[in-house]
Amino acid sequence: MNHIELFAGCGGLSLGLEASGFNLILANELSPMAAESFAYNLLGEDLFQTSHTANKAKHTYWLSSKYEHLKCRLRENPHYFPEINSKDSFSDITREFKDLCGKLLVGSIVDLNILIDSEPELANELSNAFGRGELDLVSGGPPCQSFSMAGLRNKNCDKNVLPWEFAKFVSKTKPKIALLENVTGILHAFKDSNGKKFHAWFEVAKAFALIGYIPLCLHINARAVGVPQNRPRFIMISIREDFFQEIQRNISPCSAETKLFNSSIKFFFDVKKDIDSVGIESLTYFDTGIPSHRALFQESFLSGLLGKQEVSVKDAIDDLNRINNSDQSVYVKNLNAIFEKYLPTRTGMHNHIFRKHGEVVRRRFKIYQILQLISAPNVSKDLSLVLKGKKECVDITSWLIVKNYDFGIEPNKSLYFSTKEQFDSYLRAHVTKKQIQKSLAADSPAPTTLSIPDDACHYDAADPRALTVREMARIQSFPDNFVFRSKETTGSHFRKFETPQYTQVGNAVPPLLGLELGETLKKLMALANGATSH
Repeated sequence: MNHIELFAGCGGLSLGLEASGFNLILANELSPMAAESFAYNLLGEDLFQTSHTANKAKHTYWLSSKYEHLKCRLRENPHYFPEINSKDSFSDITREFKDLCGKLLVGSIVDLNILIDSEPELANELSNAFGRGELDLVSGGPPCQSFSMAGLRNKNCDKNVLPWEFAKFVSKTKPKIALLENVTGILHAFKDSNGKKFHAWFEVAKAFALIGYIPLCLHINARAVGVPQNRPRFIMISIREDFFQEIQRNISPCSAETKLFNSSIKFFFDVKKDIDSVGIESLTYFDTGIPSHRALFQESFLSGLLGKQEVSVKDAIDDLNRINNSDQSVYVKNLNAIFEKYLPTRTGMHNHIFRKHGEVVRRRFKIYQILQLISAPNVSKDLSLVLKGKKECVDITSWLIVKNYDFGIEPNKSLYFSTKEQFDSYLRAHVTKKQIQKSLAADSPAPTTLSIPDDACHYDAADPRALTVREMARIQSFPDNFVFRSKETTGSHFRKFETPQYTQVGNAVPPLLGLELGETLKKLMALANGATSH
């Protein structure tokens, strides 16, 4: 099964798909930093080492760069890549398009689409998987921070055009199936300046219908496939019309598959007939949180996307603790066993560097740890208002609860408060502008992993600190021999274009989710090859 990966990031989805049996024939990623990790793990290429020689990268090509030399390219601002084929552009692309097979292309999906438009031969090579048969899959997760509920919720953000560029690429390469992964916020409507609602997921579905693909829209959670994280995600599986007809011949009229696709089929033909008359109610997205929908998942080719045993944060990272550590859990052993054969053999523990925190930060983390232990929403909200500078002191009811807790940050050095006034003063000394910091709960899945290191602190009371890159990677279901490259973190204006290790982890599709998505697509493809549903 041949596939092309767009918006490849550091390679989480690609790794999962490879483990399920897909063969990567091309990948595209905008960020040179993320590309460095992708190349190191999935292509066996050390771009950093190569950049200190006179050699060129063998498996990683730049669509367009300001620089001729690799060393400069690895830190280039991707938002200022020159236009492809312009006089200021250095490109690794030649007319020997078969040489692109198995390569990672660094550059904008917009430029890649422009290149394909200008080179019909390249479009043909991609459509037939460089002579390896018909292209089975184009997959990817367009970065849409403005679709995120934690983002700007800005309909006109430039990043929000990327799903449409994804659709444009699919229209040119014509895979059997297109798989789009996105943040769950894409399901929540925007409002424009006139107050009119804009449903991004629905508009993207229409775009795929217009190019001849029947879209099946899903709302799932990575925790249901064994990822130790509450990570709800939007998934759209779009099937080329003629390939869907092959599938449909093997689907029983009473099957769960038929019930899943009924809405999509009607929507597809309505869009083709008169797109302006199609309303949001015409297409259902299936949510694993809705009992009737969940039953359809369980009875169909989607069954692998739910039902796995829930994994806690402690299962994921407890063996990595600096002070109170345990043996590796079954989760970690299984994770490494599943993926190790698809990655280079490596020894030692990589990306596990403990960050240095000042005393004030550690004290603030300790407060978050205690709030997690209390698990009383009213108390958490009360203390958080003081920590955010929106309130001068806590309520007496909160004080009566928190006064019994030890706020000491050093082993064997306790800190209790004898008066409410002392505690209020202590909280005011730790005011922060950060809005979403919290402590992890050891016995539960983590909240959605973000890209900033100190968004969450460790649960170990003896060691209030941010997680290491490796700990975040475990929570994202990356195996230990997947090594993240480039800078560890960044700040200031560099955040606008750099993709350091923490960001690479936070933005990735969890490999375990990628694996289950791959298995799901294999079942779907099997229907076209003669398998039947009942």
